[in-house]
Amino acid sequence: MADEQKQLVQQILLQQIELMLEADNTATLAELLNRQRSSDIAEVVELLDNEQRRIIFNVLQKPISAEVLEKVYEATRAEIFDLLREDEIKDIVAELDLDDAADLLAELPEEISQKVIISLKPADAAKIRKLMSYSEDSAGGIMDPVVISVPEDATVAEAVNKIRAAEIDEDFYCVYIVDKTGRFLGDVRVRLLLTRPENAKISALIDPHTIYVIAEADQEEVKNIFNKNDLIVAPVLDNNHKLIGRITADRIIEVAGEEAAEDLYTMAGTDPDELDNVSVLHAARIRMTWLLPCLIGTGITALVLMFFHGRFSFENLTLVYAAAIPFVPMIAAISGNAGLQTSAIVVCGLATGHLAALRLGQVFMREVRIAIVVALSCGLLGGVACSLLLSFRILGSDIEPIRIVFAFGTAMFSAIMVATTLGLFLPFLFRRIGIDPAISSGPLVTTANDSISVAIYMTLTLLLVG
Repeated sequence: MADEQKQLVQQILLQQIELMLEADNTATLAELLNRQRSSDIAEVVELLDNEQRRIIFNVLQKPISAEVLEKVYEATRAEIFDLLREDEIKDIVAELDLDDAADLLAELPEEISQKVIISLKPADAAKIRKLMSYSEDSAGGIMDPVVISVPEDATVAEAVNKIRAAEIDEDFYCVYIVDKTGRFLGDVRVRLLLTRPENAKISALIDPHTIYVIAEADQEEVKNIFNKNDLIVAPVLDNNHKLIGRITADRIIEVAGEEAAEDLYTMAGTDPDELDNVSVLHAARIRMTWLLPCLIGTGITALVLMFFHGRFSFENLTLVYAAAIPFVPMIAAISGNAGLQTSAIVVCGLATGHLAALRLGQVFMREVRIAIVVALSCGLLGGVACSLLLSFRILGSDIEPIRIVFAFGTAMFSAIMVATTLGLFLPFLFRRIGIDPAISSGPLVTTANDSISVAIYMTLTLLLVG
């Protein structure tokens, strides 16, 4: 109900904006837009053409323009960048938090981004350059470099004064404590600063067990640390244990969405980069990089069938081959999906950092037992289906359909066990060698499963029937 109401409000807002754009009523449009949430404006901007977007950004106040530009999709943002003048981009970037500014500047051509950085305050420019030096998927790449820290010999009053004097418009939950060399010692929660005497030493309030992350840590690892420890904020340290920034839970929510989408794209055989550009050719090129290897894989499956055709081409085994062929898609599909189910479970476990998914032996024992039950069930049910379907087909008098049914059921069981084994071990293998485990659930591996399952089926049929 709430979603329907939201959609209705969005439709009304879109209609109002389109009417004002058609009437060239920019004054009323500006008044309307500057009363809206930036997230609502961003959703409307996604539906407008570039000429209309240009007018929208003409009438928006700069702080709202910055928020809208941050919230639209990357492909849309690239189009808007082409509409904006260089001085407009500078003004918009100046309105953003430093971490958000670094993310946006990374999407611009280097020549323009460097000009924008030079136009900023030297201190801000230095922090943005430092942020851009980290991988965009690391803790350093997603952190906010603005923190409040005090030395260990400070008092509660001095810490409170430091908070009051800080130019920070973000929510904060604690003050970080550092020694004379800038090394991180721990944090002190704001509630303690409000409930302790002003002359109390801050060192007596430090939580020495504060959970922190290293700047080079992958964002997925950081997300798992937040989830496991129910964190609202975590400090970011460099390799010398010095405080360089912080990551808040709202940023982790964004990261979780990005990681989930990335895994989904990978499992579907595409890439998040396809959304970075509105070009149809760009998207088609990315998809074809996955589909071409799949085409080769299916060609291998065809070669397997051609190879066995030669083995079945003597005496009356041609009839056996003709009877067995219709069941190839069933074997390939069921075994492939069984392997996909296993790999999806393992990939999700690795992505979320669940301890069970990190213990190969424990996962192996569980998945093998499941696979045996599934393989037996599918083998029996598939054998029954095969028997019923073969009853409509006339074989040679000396060929027993039951032997083909037995070969089919045995092959179904074997193919599912092999596919499940691949689905279990490949994510761990890919993770160990530095490849995204989600690839193990992609079309490349499922195509390989097809070739293997067909080879198993035809081999067993030849051995048991021939």
